[in-house]
Amino acid sequence: MSNPAGRHFLQIPGPSNVPDRVLRAMDMPTMDHRGPEFAQLTRDVLDGMKQVFKTAADVVIFPASGTGAWEAALVNTLSPGDGVLMFETGQFATLWKGIATDLGLKVDFVEGDWRHGVDPDAVAARLAADSEGQIKAVMVVHNETSTGVTSRIAEIRNAIDSCGHPALFMVDTISSLGSIDYRHDEWQVDVTVGGSQKGLMLPPGLSFNAISAKALAATETSTLPCSYWNWQAMIKSNQTGYFPYTPATNLLYALRESLKMLLDEQGLDSVFARHQRHAEATRRAVRAWGLEILCQNPDEYSGSLTAILLPDGHDADQLRQLILERYNMSLGTGLGKVQGRVFRIGHLGDFNDLMLAGTLSGVEMGLIGAGIPFHKGGINAALDYLADNP
Repeated sequence: MSNPAGRHFLQIPGPSNVPDRVLRAMDMPTMDHRGPEFAQLTRDVLDGMKQVFKTAADVVIFPASGTGAWEAALVNTLSPGDGVLMFETGQFATLWKGIATDLGLKVDFVEGDWRHGVDPDAVAARLAADSEGQIKAVMVVHNETSTGVTSRIAEIRNAIDSCGHPALFMVDTISSLGSIDYRHDEWQVDVTVGGSQKGLMLPPGLSFNAISAKALAATETSTLPCSYWNWQAMIKSNQTGYFPYTPATNLLYALRESLKMLLDEQGLDSVFARHQRHAEATRRAVRAWGLEILCQNPDEYSGSLTAILLPDGHDADQLRQLILERYNMSLGTGLGKVQGRVFRIGHLGDFNDLMLAGTLSGVEMGLIGAGIPFHKGGINAALDYLADNP
């Protein structure tokens, strides 16, 4: 259909749907980014982001995708030849590893099966064996967008502490921030990476670092080249309400509105509970269909998305194409090692029960149309759960 009727269902796990409130907030005249009104906007969004990160530490905002925040975390704290410990939990952990390698860091990349999160025991074993202190940072993706697996950050922190190892702890929350409980200060994370286009319900274009005092101190000895990403310059300028270069002004309008939405939803815990409820309803649909959830550990199920394995011999991308053409709905593709084998349902951000019901209906109709063997009734299983757990 060249011009399909109705609204497009965007059910990829990010960029997520942008609420009308946020779109209206963004649709404003360009502001003087050196004027007093902008200074107040800066303070508002930085204060709000600290609440979302659950931190009293410094937070900086870059005009960039999450990839920029990955690089900023590294170049502000590390030096060429430093060792870093990373884990192959999926495509995005692999991409972050690529940046570390490109910057001249020595990466110990622990292989994984893309169906489990980071094993805290493996963290402890690697650090305990590092008697010479070659590992300068442990880097973990909290919620792996390619697999729907959420690593247990508090347990990883405990594993680091059990060894008494001084490595920095860096965590990517690009697909969990604002969707899954996260505690920068309580879990003693040194650098948290975030992005605007998922749980924060904004278009792509803003990225974030939450920075501990330990990480900020590391900037004094880091020798990786750092100019655009320089934390010190950003923090100094932010103290007066401004940025060291032209910020993404209209996206900051949008961020202020999205933070109001998150913080006004009876608190962040209510936001997280909503995401977990929709995630569980989705998983019940998958089980009723007789299909397999990619994540194998229930303790690591994601509240942001669910990745679903198709039976051998069936192409997940063909299923996604059929659903797009017939029902005007976009689902997430399989990435990297699981390309063609899985499709992903995003249930994060500005999302409610009826949107989930429509999404699962489109999937079930698509399974029928694609001739994929499954059991009908997944929609009913999900709706029964939602009705029983309002």
